[in-house]
Amino acid sequence: MSARADGESSVGAIGASRTRGGPTVLRIVLGTHLRRMREESGITREAAGEAIRASHAKISRLELGRVGYKERDVSDLLTLYGVTDEQQRAEFLELARRASNPGWWHKYSDVLPSWLETLLGLEEAAKVIRTYQVQFVPGLLQTAEYARAVTLLGHPRAGERELERRVDLRIKRQQMLDRPEGPRLWAVVDEGALRRPLGGPEVMRAQIRHLLEMAQRPNITLQVAPFAIGGLAAAGGPLTMLRFEEPDLPDIVYLEQLTSALYLDKRDDVEHYMVVMDRLCAESDTHEETVRFLERLLAEI
Repeated sequence: MSARADGESSVGAIGASRTRGGPTVLRIVLGTHLRRMREESGITREAAGEAIRASHAKISRLELGRVGYKERDVSDLLTLYGVTDEQQRAEFLELARRASNPGWWHKYSDVLPSWLETLLGLEEAAKVIRTYQVQFVPGLLQTAEYARAVTLLGHPRAGERELERRVDLRIKRQQMLDRPEGPRLWAVVDEGALRRPLGGPEVMRAQIRHLLEMAQRPNITLQVAPFAIGGLAAAGGPLTMLRFEEPDLPDIVYLEQLTSALYLDKRDDVEHYMVVMDRLCAESDTHEETVRFLERLLAEI
């Protein structure tokens, strides 16, 4: 069976990979392979759901990597798809176990919405993160005090402990940029976000100094979209694009809303946003021009 052959050639590589995104990415990769095997076996989602005593909707969520896996369910699906090789089955089941382990962010579950949890896992696995931010400095480049001011805007009734937890989560999230195998960050920031005195002058001065320091890193490209360029291609708001080394992970567009987020991975959607992001980068100040802009801005504050 072709599904069995394809799985045999790749699942071992998945199990041995250094997949950085932890359970989030492992779930997506495992779900992708299960979907391929189901489709190549000519089995419907409804039939697959019956095999694991569930609905076709659960099969869809499993194949998209939206939920964790029970080893029993994976074992039953492998049997249904004709996977009989014991080594191959063992590799899939080991992958399912790893995909069910909690990520480092699990301890922040009291302040972490489920839609943001997915982003944290994808960021950890990404090879390149491209982001455009309109109102704020990108979260991956915020100082603790600036992050606190941002958090207060979104959670004005939060107590001191909750505020600190949310800020700690944001700072912890930035640590991946320090790792040798961490992603490349390419950020475009609207000039308005840098001129808005969030947290007061001292907080902004520290934030601008931090951006200048981060701009010296080889894995970070920073651009400012100045007022002078007029209208922007991304008129709809902030966006983030993530690209991965793992071949089974497509490029993903992340669009954050007030209380939820959208994750787009269809080729047409991704290509549309890729064009938008490329235009933004072409229209914005270069990295070198941005450094000079930040130096002038720091002197003005």
